[in-house]
Amino acid sequence: MKRFLPAIALPVAALAAVLAPPAAAAGPAIAGPPPASAPQYPDLAAAYDNAGISSAADPTAADLDGLGNSFVAEDLAAAGWGPGAAVTVDGTELAMPRRAPGRPDNVVADGQRIALHGAGSALTFLVTGTAADATGSGTVRYADGGSQSYRLTAPDWYSGPSDLLAVRTARRDTPAGPTALDVKLYAVSVPLDARRRPVSVTLPTVAAADGAAAPALHVFALGLRKVPAGWTATWSTAVDDSLAPYVWTDRTLRMVEHTSVGGDRVRIRLDNSFGPAPLTVGHATIAVRASGAAPAATPATLTFGGRQQVTMPAGGQAYSDPLPFAVPADSDLLVSVFLPGTVQFAPMHSLGLQDMYSTADNGTDHAADGAGFPVNNLFRFWTVLSGIEVTGPAHGTVVALGDSITDGYASTVGGNQRWPNYLAQRLLAQDGPKAPAVADEGISGNKVLTDAFTGLPDTGTAGVKATARLDRDVFAQAGVRTVVVLEGINDVDANATAADVIAGLKQIAAAAHAHGLRVVAGTLTPTGGCSCTNPARAAARDAINAFVRDNGGVFDAWVDFDAAVRDPADPQTMLPRYDSGDHLHPNGAGYRAMADAIDLAALR
Repeated sequence: MKRFLPAIALPVAALAAVLAPPAAAAGPAIAGPPPASAPQYPDLAAAYDNAGISSAADPTAADLDGLGNSFVAEDLAAAGWGPGAAVTVDGTELAMPRRAPGRPDNVVADGQRIALHGAGSALTFLVTGTAADATGSGTVRYADGGSQSYRLTAPDWYSGPSDLLAVRTARRDTPAGPTALDVKLYAVSVPLDARRRPVSVTLPTVAAADGAAAPALHVFALGLRKVPAGWTATWSTAVDDSLAPYVWTDRTLRMVEHTSVGGDRVRIRLDNSFGPAPLTVGHATIAVRASGAAPAATPATLTFGGRQQVTMPAGGQAYSDPLPFAVPADSDLLVSVFLPGTVQFAPMHSLGLQDMYSTADNGTDHAADGAGFPVNNLFRFWTVLSGIEVTGPAHGTVVALGDSITDGYASTVGGNQRWPNYLAQRLLAQDGPKAPAVADEGISGNKVLTDAFTGLPDTGTAGVKATARLDRDVFAQAGVRTVVVLEGINDVDANATAADVIAGLKQIAAAAHAHGLRVVAGTLTPTGGCSCTNPARAAARDAINAFVRDNGGVFDAWVDFDAAVRDPADPQTMLPRYDSGDHLHPNGAGYRAMADAIDLAALR
């Protein structure tokens, strides 16, 4: 059979980027005074006071930025974000304003008090800034009379970064009509106390800087991220910044996923994050794998709101309906997706380390096929699918946040030799069916501080920086209780200072603690002998490791990955039996040694 061109991440040392200081998009929830007495709107729509979306035929009907410019309604609709569209972003369902172009569709935040209905672990704002990034503070009030303050930044609609974008369109409306300029809406979340019911939010008040006119913070939608009670993430992968550079027409993909824990019901998360256009899945199935592309039994059909077909807007996600299904622990599943019509630039996780299976183009739906699945070619990345969740006895989820060393780079294809795989096996051996799930959110080449990302096709595979991908890759994971952080070596190899990396790790820990998570940090593994290192970089790595070991309470616990794989006779280098050969990435035995170094009690 012919082979599909694999998308394999380069070694992390080869991925360079410009250093940028860490910056939080949304600060942690902090206890604060109750909101001041003010009129309360029954919902956000009741407070709309600005028109920010206009039709191409009537561009002067809206004015988002005070200069007569606005979003193009037709472009948003083409992306799946038309009036009233429901879009799931980072686990939160948001609804676009149900307003005709040129009608008020957003609130210029200035302390308005908006009623909230429901509960959740976070409050997500669909926002954009004009005149500059817009930052302000607001308040959430709870039914028990308590409150918390929060701080939120809405990046500028065209000059802001891409790492927080929910959707991007290629034009903006000007008084003279549409012109080419990328403009963006952003999803930014603030943590809530999921044990309490929020009743209102006071929108941020944005202050001017240095006597200049204050930028405007526009709020288009609000959504509560619901807590998925009883669900744990038995398998997960991070959508990196790569979009599969292929054109598929009426094709079925059958992908292999290795579970951590088992369960009695299952649901999957389909993902179009960073996708430039809506993406339709005509049929999705799940099965336990026998071998190769063959399932152990006829694949079971998954539905979405009771329907077999689902379309995700650009940047959106879709969760399947719960399905009674016996998911075995520490085993391979097959998830198949039939992509009707033509699909180009589907979101993906580039380093799959697993042979996966594709039919030819212009075929029929083969998602439910058994052993006769017509394999035309192989590939080694995950696409469209980013998560599998189960219900059962498992106690929560541990998320592994990292780079290529968490992604398992240089381990055996099909061997499931990543350190998160070995950690899951240790937890199962200790706790049996009640063991926590383990979700691997490693991205090869990833950094703490710097994006290797533009949000556009064919721009790399190293992903959104760790400080910016927490909402999607950690906080929105089902059942998450603990995050193990192993990040920073790529920053060091791009000449970041130890102080800047440490500041970024502190930021990650603070955000995770604000979401009520336990944080375990890992020391950086040795790099001696790698072409990526030099004395200054080695010194920075040592300084970061010294901080992790004596962090003054920044983390709840730490694990000495460095000591687990280093050569005692030469602590800057890896033991030869653990070295994959590039003197940077461990091999399978090294990844097992890393997992064995984790105190399982530290994950509770």
